[in-house]
Amino acid sequence: MSRDDAPGPRITRLDNGVTVVTDAMPHLATASLGIWAGAGARDEEPDEHGISHLLEHMAFKGTKRRSARAIAEEIEAVGGDINAATSVEHTTYNARVLGEDVPLALDVLSDILTEPAFDPEELAREHNVIVQEIGAALDTPDDLVFDLFQERAFPGQPIGRSILGTPETVRSFGPDRLRAYLARNYRAPKMIVAAAGAVEHEAVVEEVAKRFSGFAAADKPAPAPARYQGGTEIGGGRDLEQAHILIGLPGLSYRDPAIHALQVFTNILGGGMSSRLFQEVREARGLCYAVYSFHWGYADTGLFGVYAGTDGGDVDELVDVVVDQIETTIETLSEGELARAKAQAKVGLLAALESSGARADQLARQMLAFGRPIPLEEIVAKVEAVTLNDAKAAGRALVGRGLPTFTALGPGKSLETAARIAERLSAA
Repeated sequence: MSRDDAPGPRITRLDNGVTVVTDAMPHLATASLGIWAGAGARDEEPDEHGISHLLEHMAFKGTKRRSARAIAEEIEAVGGDINAATSVEHTTYNARVLGEDVPLALDVLSDILTEPAFDPEELAREHNVIVQEIGAALDTPDDLVFDLFQERAFPGQPIGRSILGTPETVRSFGPDRLRAYLARNYRAPKMIVAAAGAVEHEAVVEEVAKRFSGFAAADKPAPAPARYQGGTEIGGGRDLEQAHILIGLPGLSYRDPAIHALQVFTNILGGGMSSRLFQEVREARGLCYAVYSFHWGYADTGLFGVYAGTDGGDVDELVDVVVDQIETTIETLSEGELARAKAQAKVGLLAALESSGARADQLARQMLAFGRPIPLEEIVAKVEAVTLNDAKAAGRALVGRGLPTFTALGPGKSLETAARIAERLSAA
């Protein structure tokens, strides 16, 4: 067991590789804590589409010691709450309780991962729940278009598939498949127990050491490298009032040194009400209600995108204006815009320090990505170091990195034309 007693977040690595990281927030009476497993949808084999998400659901459906109802009642009896979430690269199981109830929360959270029951009747019910969740997503076009977007950017790969899976794949998973996936991917070196708020580091370490010693010390298999492809995907057969549009380009890994410059560029382009896209597309032209840009960073790749919803008759003009704004922002962004984008980034970082839940999540993600908590001062310094030329260079590199991804759902005969307009970005 190794430990780090430096001021600020405290870290202990257990002998099997599980890492405990805590940040005491003395002004709080509650604590947020959880288990972050460095395994998600992109760790699925070709015949496991959706199993990561199903495993997360089944975590609360009973263990050898607790029924599904007992899990909920024990946490809520002390006024706490418990939840979980699956993403592309990790899965989270977390709770919020009073500081004095941290041992109980750790006991419940460890129980659901070390002694899951995977009762066949509970599993059958959860199959149905997730199939309904899939149906709800299919009925929500502004969610579905993002699934199409990810799939078109990374076709034929786990990183490009929807996290939910399909009704057919979800129903195919029995207890043995869940146990095999859990054993293969939930390995100690990629498991972080993070806690923030009313916590005592040594007490948390003691509880974790007792409850997580059984996780294998060997690392999990690495997922296949991502291969960005891009292209066009237009969904049809839907009677929608609006067309939902996504235009994307290959981005950067969160480990790339240029990531902060790209995030600054992304915020200037479409990160708020003062952004280029909001002011030109919505305020000046009234072409949509919502328009924004974003960047998703992964371990070995990234994906930049712009989303907007508009009337079917305005699709061509909207896409033309978006492409024009991307091109012109690269060359004309100003010092004032740069300063605003940096201020937005700093406020976002500071906000994570004001919430125990956000702080625990931040610590766990940093440990999985970089092997250490990143001090706020270090991140702020990197953001502050971004120059106007850096931001412009990040934009130029963005449009020169690969074929655009264009996905759309909704009315309008001009969606194919809009896709061709988006292709201008590959030659910008």
